Amino acid sequence: MILEMKVPSPGESITEVEIAEWLVEDGDYVEKDQAIAEVDSDKATLELPAEESGVITLKAEVGDAVAVGAVVCLIDTDAAKPAGDTAEKESVAEKKSEPKKEEAKAPQPVQAKETYASGVASPAAKKILSEKGIDSSSVKGSGKDGRITKDDAVNAVPSMGTPTGGNRGETRSKLSMLRRKVAERLVSAKNETAMLTTFNEVDMSAIFELRKQYKDAFRDKHGVGLGFMSFFTKAVVRALEMYPAVNSMIDGKEMISYDFCDISIAVSGPKGLMVPVIRNAENLTFRGVEAEVKRLAIRAREGEITVDEMTGGTFTITNGGVFGSMLSTPIINPPQSAILGMHNIVERPIARDGAIAIAPIMYVAVSYDHRIIDGKESVGFLVAIKEALENPEELLMDGNVKKALEM
Repeated sequence: MILEMKVPSPGESITEVEIAEWLVEDGDYVEKDQAIAEVDSDKATLELPAEESGVITLKAEVGDAVAVGAVVCLIDTDAAKPAGDTAEKESVAEKKSEPKKEEAKAPQPVQAKETYASGVASPAAKKILSEKGIDSSSVKGSGKDGRITKDDAVNAVPSMGTPTGGNRGETRSKLSMLRRKVAERLVSAKNETAMLTTFNEVDMSAIFELRKQYKDAFRDKHGVGLGFMSFFTKAVVRALEMYPAVNSMIDGKEMISYDFCDISIAVSGPKGLMVPVIRNAENLTFRGVEAEVKRLAIRAREGEITVDEMTGGTFTITNGGVFGSMLSTPIINPPQSAILGMHNIVERPIARDGAIAIAPIMYVAVSYDHRIIDGKESVGFLVAIKEALENPEELLMDGNVKKALEM
C-alpha cells in the first residue's frame, strides 16, 4: 500500500510551509513517528513525523514551498525492512585499518636568494621613505641583491589599505520562511506605526541583594533560578494595570484594550528570533514566572515550540543585555503597541543621598505606538517599571519577601 503523506496544518491562518531540511533520503526505510523532515512556517519550525513505517519517496526538495494539505512524500507500507549492513560496515572498517601509502611529496618552490642587502634602503632611499612615512619592509628593492634604491623610494606609494591577495569569497543562502516573515513584520512595524522610544535607567541594587540572599534557597525549593525575568515581568504587569493604553492595540478604526497580561518574551532560537507567550502573567507568582520562562525558552531552543505558544501576546519583553547590549531601540512586535527592552547591567557612578556611589545600573527602553499611547503614558509606564524594580520588596512583594517567593 502506498501512503500519501500530506502537509498537516501547523496552525490557523498558515497556508503553506517550506521544506527546511529532509532528515532522511529518498528510498530510506523509516519507522512510524520517526522525524523525517523539518518544515518552516511563517511562525515556527516544526518536525514532520512519518505516519507509517515503510520505504519513503520524497516529493519535494529542500527550499520548496508546499501548500498545507499537499502531498510531500510517499511511504510504501508493504516494503520489508532491509537487513542490517554489517558486512558493509566491516568492509569499511577494514579499509580504514589499512596502512596509508606514503603520498608523493610535492616539489618545494625554490626560495629567492636573500643576502644582508635584501630589503635594505640606501641612505638616500631611507630619507625619502621616511619623509613619505613608508616602512622599508613594504618596498621591493630593485638594486643588487634586493637593495632598495633611490628610484624605488621615489616611486613607492603609501599603502591605502587596498586588499591584495586576501580571501574575498562570499556565500549566498536562502532565508528561511520564518526569517523572511520576521523581516516583513519588522519592516511593517517601522512603516505602519508611529513608533517612538523613551529611555530610563534602573538601579538594580535592591534586586541584587534579594537574589544574593534568596536565590540558593529558591532554587533548592522550586527547581528554577530566581532570575531577572520574574522581577521585570511582575513590574511590567503592575505598570500595564496602571497604564491600560499600553496593554492595547489598534484594529482598523478601533482600539482593543485587554484586562489580562499575556507577556511575550523574545528568545533567540536555532532558526532565529522566537517570541513565546506567558499567558495571564498577572496571576503568576515569582516561581510561576520563572518556571514558565524556563519551559518556553527550552522548547524554543530545541525547536519544539508550537504556533499557539507564540500567538496572542499583548506586550513584549526583550533582553538584549544577555548579548552585551548597553542600549538599543527595540522594535514593536505587531499588532502589539509597545515593547520593553532590557540591557546589560554595568557598575556606574550615581548620585545617592547627596553622595557619589557605585551601583549596578541597567538602561531600559520602551518603544510604543504613538497613535494610541501618548508620551505622558509611555514615560509614566517606564517610570512605574523603574520604581517597582528599585523597590521590589514594597511594590512587587507587598512587603513580605518570603511569602512572595513561597519560601
